[in-house]
Amino acid sequence: MKPRDQEFSNSRRKAIKTTLQVGILGASSFASFSCETGDKGHSNAIERENQKEGSLDWQLTRVRLDDQQYRSPWIEGYCSKQSVRAGEDLDIMVSTTPARPFMLEIFRTGYYQGRGARLVTTVGPIQGTAQPVPEPGDKNIHECKWESSIHIEIPTDWMSGVYLGRLTTVPQDGEPYWQSYVIFIVTDDRPADILFQCSENTWQAYNRWPNDYSIYTHPKGNQGPWADVSFDRPYGREAQYDAIVNDPLSVGAGEYLLFEFPLAYFLEQHGYDVTYCTNSDMLTPDRGLRCKSFVSVGHDEYWDIRQYRSVEKLRDEGVNILFLSGNSVCWVTPFRPSSSGQANRIISRGGPYGAENDYAKGREEDHGPFPERGPDEGMLMGVRNVEPVNGGGDWSIVQPDHWIFSGTGMREGDAIPGLVGWEYHGDPAKIDGLEVVARGTAWVGGEQPQEWVATIYPGPRDNFVFNASTIFWSQGLSHPPGHTLPWSHWSRPHGPDERVQRITHNLLQRAIGSK
Repeated sequence: MKPRDQEFSNSRRKAIKTTLQVGILGASSFASFSCETGDKGHSNAIERENQKEGSLDWQLTRVRLDDQQYRSPWIEGYCSKQSVRAGEDLDIMVSTTPARPFMLEIFRTGYYQGRGARLVTTVGPIQGTAQPVPEPGDKNIHECKWESSIHIEIPTDWMSGVYLGRLTTVPQDGEPYWQSYVIFIVTDDRPADILFQCSENTWQAYNRWPNDYSIYTHPKGNQGPWADVSFDRPYGREAQYDAIVNDPLSVGAGEYLLFEFPLAYFLEQHGYDVTYCTNSDMLTPDRGLRCKSFVSVGHDEYWDIRQYRSVEKLRDEGVNILFLSGNSVCWVTPFRPSSSGQANRIISRGGPYGAENDYAKGREEDHGPFPERGPDEGMLMGVRNVEPVNGGGDWSIVQPDHWIFSGTGMREGDAIPGLVGWEYHGDPAKIDGLEVVARGTAWVGGEQPQEWVATIYPGPRDNFVFNASTIFWSQGLSHPPGHTLPWSHWSRPHGPDERVQRITHNLLQRAIGSK
């Protein structure tokens, strides 16, 4: 896109509201690999979507961060909802400092012939204004009450997926342009093989916008119940992850491009019938019960107890559960409405999961008191969170004859380098039929040994629950445009690995064929 200069209103008090009515771009000749799902004579919706033409220009090119490296006040924004369905409304709030016009391009992320995203609409130029940074509220919350800049009615032909809105200032008087993202998920209710849950609660917990205000940065301590965070604010740069990845070119997109996009890209590349949701969509089990499998991805640390009960219900009703994630289901994270009454817009650290296990009681003693304690996450995931939980290591197998390793050629003790990190699980639960399929050492601080463990156990209806026990699992699946490999504690994954890909195919093929 090449922004163009135009005449604009001089009003600085109200942002222009624009309702988008857009169609889908034309299809290309791309033919994707078809998984063995459903009627082999017909492609599924994801295969058809990825036959459409991808964009060559969807990433951020010019990003400017403030001196503290937390935000991009030159242009930034947020969305009124974490997820939205076709036909529903979404508002996008944008601030430009100084006031200047800007463009918005919205892309659906996926495979798209290896390009990684498809342009679905462009709007603008729109006159931007400098919107106020809120004063800290109770528990240091920063809840923006910005005026809407763009109003969207989600078109009925927008497929479920993760959507990035690229904001670009329009140059004035020879000045440079600046960019950042907004992000939202289009969800749906259709039956599908795979339900991909984005870990937006964790993105927001670590978000330090505007200047070092996250769940971790309250003066009373970084692990207690002291801070609240609001989804009504931009995603700044994930400054918590300076030691993991130093990538300002994802500003505004939370943790999606780092930890989750490689899995979405892989699934859509291979034609899996996948649909998307957020943590807040899983407060009841209804969405997941329409799918054959449920996937937790990346860094999925913060769960409302209602999410836990929902996924527990999925397992008990025969849905296959895949934790392709680490440090998952660690903290109870109750949702509450925004000050304007919109549901599920504020989260806090309500207490540890772990029931009466020593590590949960220890967190209570060290960082509490907390308002609530969650159940034992190991009884759902198969393996628990451990302390300390930060480190890096190699993913080593111990059961090479297990069906998940079929076709990998792996032998006992073979390891996938650097795949364990930046956090993991390591204490198997006592569940009938549970098997440890991989285990090894994660090096805390680069030198202190800590055991991690990956498990699988049978569900009650010929289903299974798999736990890869690492945030980095997706790094072994693909390396799409716009993605940067992370590193942790002097250890790093190597990127796509055919063994990780084969294990994942084995799990997914069993999952979607078992119901």
